[in-house]
Amino acid sequence: MEPIVELKDLTFRYQPDDEKPALDQVSLTINEGEWVAIIGHNGSGKSTLAKTINGLLLPENGEVRVKGQTLAEENIWAIRRAVGMVFQNPDNQFVGATVEDDIAFGMENQGIPREDMVTRVQEALEQVRMTPFATKEPARLSGGQKQRVAIAGVVALRPDVIILDEATSMLDPEGRFEVIEAVKKIKEKNQLTVISITHDIDEAANANRVLVMKQGRLFKEGTPEEIFSAGPELIELGLDLPFPEKLKLALKAQGLEVPSQYLTEEGMVEWLWTSVLNK
Repeated sequence: MEPIVELKDLTFRYQPDDEKPALDQVSLTINEGEWVAIIGHNGSGKSTLAKTINGLLLPENGEVRVKGQTLAEENIWAIRRAVGMVFQNPDNQFVGATVEDDIAFGMENQGIPREDMVTRVQEALEQVRMTPFATKEPARLSGGQKQRVAIAGVVALRPDVIILDEATSMLDPEGRFEVIEAVKKIKEKNQLTVISITHDIDEAANANRVLVMKQGRLFKEGTPEEIFSAGPELIELGLDLPFPEKLKLALKAQGLEVPSQYLTEEGMVEWLWTSVLNK
């Protein structure tokens, strides 16, 4: 796989006299087609990192490269076209009177011909399963529906990378499930690279790779299995555990011998059925 995002020795301070930088010499590579989750406690630097990739924040030191281009003032808009962002509160992104108007807004700003816009709006609505709501007011949608519309607005611009910046944190479990399922399908259909900034460990479990941020530095990285198997260490970092890992710890506390490897929910159900309930 080819690198699509490369960060080298990235340092960023919100104020010049801040003693501790929000990002402290962060280096990482994200490959084309990957789903990478970035997790960490509040203030760990994960959202700041996302905004430097998109060029919303310019680093004090270091280098950001997207699709082989080094981020600079002269190409910042090209970088932003390549990297779409979906934020925490979808209401802050809505500008159109209807769902379809809102999805079309970004394309209007890019000067995309109307015939292409109409096709892209329809395709984006289909991908997030919101076609029946095309003429509805965004304000009247549920939280999960609003976030799916926000994702559709980004998808219609056809970026190479989508960053979900705490995009599910304000949603209920059903809304989170709707959004993540939509992202999975869009990623597969469009061969997108997904960067998920999240507190939701179950969301992070969908990733190919998980990066753990701590105090502005890249603390640890690995597959979900590798990261979530270190349960107590995650708790010390102020992070939650996926439900299967919580269940394993509870069963272990009751004296049961549990698998050492990380289990998905499906894997946990299979283990319980074959190793515990059938005994």
